[in-house]
Amino acid sequence: MWSSSRRVLQDLLTHVRCFSQTTCKNTVVVERWWQVPLSKEGRPPRLHPRRHRIYRMVDDTKNAPREKMELILTQTVAKLGGRGDTVLVKKSVGRNKLLPQGLAVYPSPENKQMFAEELRLLHEGKPEDRIQTRTGQLTVEFLKRSHLRIEKGPSVDYELNKEIVCRYLLKKLGVVVPFHALRLPDEPIKDLGDYWCEVTVNGIDTVRVPMSLVPFEDKSASWQRVLKKQRQEQVKAASTAEVASSETVAPAVGEQTAEAVMSLVTPHCEASTSQEAAAGEVATEETAVSTEASAMQQTTKDQADLPTETPKKD
Repeated sequence: MWSSSRRVLQDLLTHVRCFSQTTCKNTVVVERWWQVPLSKEGRPPRLHPRRHRIYRMVDDTKNAPREKMELILTQTVAKLGGRGDTVLVKKSVGRNKLLPQGLAVYPSPENKQMFAEELRLLHEGKPEDRIQTRTGQLTVEFLKRSHLRIEKGPSVDYELNKEIVCRYLLKKLGVVVPFHALRLPDEPIKDLGDYWCEVTVNGIDTVRVPMSLVPFEDKSASWQRVLKKQRQEQVKAASTAEVASSETVAPAVGEQTAEAVMSLVTPHCEASTSQEAAAGEVATEETAVSTEASAMQQTTKDQADLPTETPKKD
């Protein structure tokens, strides 16, 4: 039992030792630190036993950037390109995804010639036979969700033309549009408002882009200071007008308040006067009643004090 288990452990350690001693498949470029002197013809070089065994590293391919693979796409691939485009991808992506799935081929002279001829027919063939490229599709989708904003120039005879629209398309949206691929409305555009323009991408798809003509805004620092000063003056004028209106309204409000107070005080005064008169009458009546009661009490007392004459018995 112990012998079998010992044999298993020895085999396991042997395999582990083999794994640990496996050499790494990397290339390192080195050179001698000390140059070897020239020797006579037909004789080996004279190497120093220690000095000529010291090396310095020149290049380590393990940390060097790996070269990319050049391929020609046969179909449209997201984030890479369309059919016929030459792309550079990682070797792992090319060998594990693009080549096995038939999405790309190697850039051989035959493949390059075939796709070049196809590209020529794509540009020179009939419009109904053409196929939009991947970049063209992205451009069409971008233009469909875009809105162009053009600032009207300060000139009196300002009119919007193709040159101005193409310049703003490049400046605002980053799209290069030639004159022949742009169409504007037939009527001249001179006033502020909302308009449209049509852009043809690669001569295949036409997209209508909405655009607006807005007043010119100078964004320079000096003009911003002028605008700020104008806004401050407007705020100051508005505050002054509010103060003046409040001062004119104050006397009228005071007169109305006095009248309202007097109208409220007069009924109260009349009510208090009537209440005082009624209270006086009640007090007079109470005084008379009390006087009569005291007189009656005094009479009863006097009658009780008189001597009573009773006959005496013999």
